[in-house]
Amino acid sequence: MSLSTHVLDTATGTPAKDVPVRLSRRAAHGFVPVAEGRTDADGRIREWSPLGREWDPALDPRPGTYRLVFDTAAYLGDDAFFPEVSVVFAVREPGGHYHVPLLLSPFAYSTYRGS
Repeated sequence: MSLSTHVLDTATGTPAKDVPVRLSRRAAHGFVPVAEGRTDADGRIREWSPLGREWDPALDPRPGTYRLVFDTAAYLGDDAFFPEVSVVFAVREPGGHYHVPLLLSPFAYSTYRGS
């Protein structure tokens, strides 16, 4: 089971480097942060840094509801129209690979389930 993400700057056609991303899992009382990462020179996060004991890279992502929060202001600057992008998705297949890309421009974004 694995989770990756990729941020592409669609205005420039290049990867978005150094975008901070936080991963949370839904719990009974709301979303709990479980890991974080920063996009590399290719705009990707392949490995996550666990936050506390809630995240076990050997087991996760377990089935459930997750949220990726992209700090797009860190990449686009203080004038970003969308200073943060939140993507909520469901993990249903244990053992599957989940890739959640973000296509980003100064005034728009989109996402999809990648491979």
